[in-house]
Amino acid sequence: MTLTVAAAAPAFSRLPSSSPLSAEERDAILAEPGFGRHFTDHMVAIDWTEDAGWHDARVQPYGPLQMDPASAVLHYAQEIFEGLKAYRHADGSVWTFRPDMNARRFQRSARRLALPELPVEDFLASLSEIVAADAAWIPTGGEHSLYLRPFMIANETFLGVRPACRAAYFVIASPAGPYFSGGVTPVSIWLSTEFSRAGRGGTGAAKCGGNYAASLLPQEEAAANGCSQVLFLDAESGRHVDELGGMNVFFVMGDRLVTPATSGSILEGVTRDSVIQLARDRGLVVQERDFTLDEWRDGVESGRITEVFACGTAAVITPIAQVKGPDFAFGEADAPAGEVTMSLRQELTDIQYGRAEDRHGWLYRLDS
Repeated sequence: MTLTVAAAAPAFSRLPSSSPLSAEERDAILAEPGFGRHFTDHMVAIDWTEDAGWHDARVQPYGPLQMDPASAVLHYAQEIFEGLKAYRHADGSVWTFRPDMNARRFQRSARRLALPELPVEDFLASLSEIVAADAAWIPTGGEHSLYLRPFMIANETFLGVRPACRAAYFVIASPAGPYFSGGVTPVSIWLSTEFSRAGRGGTGAAKCGGNYAASLLPQEEAAANGCSQVLFLDAESGRHVDELGGMNVFFVMGDRLVTPATSGSILEGVTRDSVIQLARDRGLVVQERDFTLDEWRDGVESGRITEVFACGTAAVITPIAQVKGPDFAFGEADAPAGEVTMSLRQELTDIQYGRAEDRHGWLYRLDS
């Protein structure tokens, strides 16, 4: 069973790159791609204007964008993006995972940032186009993939606080190796007590660059304290767990899996939703509710909380060993990854790479 979307795809014009990397250069990159360091030979672009709507869908050589210094995105941050992966299965076919969810979240983000909503079928077609143009860039073996980055910017030239009347959509692609090059290991995270990620009525549920820019300073604080991620609490009370800088968080409590509710300030993650479904499939009770820092601390100290993990597209699932703050720490920095955490991670990646049955029709083929 696979995901199907019955809709007419836009007609794309195609302009091949005149200077693609040689096979030898590309193979050298694919041998050790890292994450987000190298980019393929082509990109997808679709323009939008208030008068003409979406038009001029095309595949073109990867390269710099020509933009006026007064473009709205540079002054008023009208920008959104998504992140998903293309996986090459053992038979050579190329698939992605639940892209319809990314497409609809992209629409919600656009609505919140007063940008035009790209039709789902156009979003899906753009993914197939970039894969068709740069299929040779999809790495194989282990947890290698081709990371796809759709994004939209307001590129109207004007200064003034109003929604832009012109925008552009793009997709770029980057070969990616395993997020954990040395294997999956539990991490320590830093609790930000001075900064908040998002507030009521803000842009927390939208995937926009401003949310991530706001997390960079506390992320530096986390790194300075030996932590790999930063944890945010809610902006109103400062008591409830929100999410990490770019990941959702889960708590394993016996036969229950608890995660903070998405109340408008938390990004509705595709991986998050998938974890919830897989957990319910195996009989776990999943609760989406407010979860306080005190409940986390007490649960770890009493043993009620046996595992904690974060999830997102890039890392899939990351075990959390310890939480640190300015004057406290709980959990053990050298705690091993939990059984539930790792089994959910294995099940999810097995589905994505075609090693396990796709019971829910989450996979979408990109090369046919």
